[in-house]
Amino acid sequence: MTDLKALRADFIKTLNSYYDKEEIINFFSWLAEDILELKTHQLLLNKEVNLDENKLAKFKSATERLQRQEPIQHILGYTEFFGLKIKVDSSVLIPRPETEELVQWVIDDYSAKNHQFSLIDLGTGSGCIPIALARQLPQAKIKALDVSKEALSLAAINSKENNVEIELIEEDILELEYLQEVDVLVSNPPYVKYDEQEGMSNNVLKNEPHVALFVYDDDPLVFYRKIAELSLKQKKRPVIYVEVSQYLANETRDLFINYGFDQVELRKDFRGNDRMLKAY
Repeated sequence: MTDLKALRADFIKTLNSYYDKEEIINFFSWLAEDILELKTHQLLLNKEVNLDENKLAKFKSATERLQRQEPIQHILGYTEFFGLKIKVDSSVLIPRPETEELVQWVIDDYSAKNHQFSLIDLGTGSGCIPIALARQLPQAKIKALDVSKEALSLAAINSKENNVEIELIEEDILELEYLQEVDVLVSNPPYVKYDEQEGMSNNVLKNEPHVALFVYDDDPLVFYRKIAELSLKQKKRPVIYVEVSQYLANETRDLFINYGFDQVELRKDFRGNDRMLKAY
């Protein structure tokens, strides 16, 4: 028999110097549910339960990986995004809550439209954005593009496991000359400047792909400029939804205005930071 209260106390003590207590408690709940297969009510009762040695060994391994500051999502092998289970590994970014808000913005604008429309996600990574949109907007014909073969392989698995159809395309956004005509363009492109690394945690820097995170300090808006240029080459300008850096939000807005977009709107995330932009 394993004493859950003692197991939890030991887990908190082991990780106390690496994370804050609330985060550690969340980690314990996720691992207890996923690895130990314990239900919430069992955790709340803090009873002694029967756990086989194999499960306890996996739990111990997960604890050691957390000590090495590996993301909990990599340890579990998945994360939740918009109520969906999305597989993640070191080849893709772990989806953030702000990106869910970007997805919700698109859904709010298009859920009432009954006719079919086309949408593309540039820099799709795990496929979380187009998969969530495909589930919520069945009238959308969706494509997703990424430069990484590994990311696209994972996106293919995620789309299959979430029962949606997405056309996946291997291309470097910055090398594209033209984009097939689409009604909506969505993107969470790289926008973190290399000089911002100092303030970032090791679990991000050592475990997530830098190609999907960082841009050179002297040209941080390179992807937004490319998105604007590709959009202007289309017969009908698509509606653009992008995630942006809170530190470069005004500059990103000005970029789209300077490219001739008549309507450019910044939107704040749940923390009150300017993190999303819509342009058309």
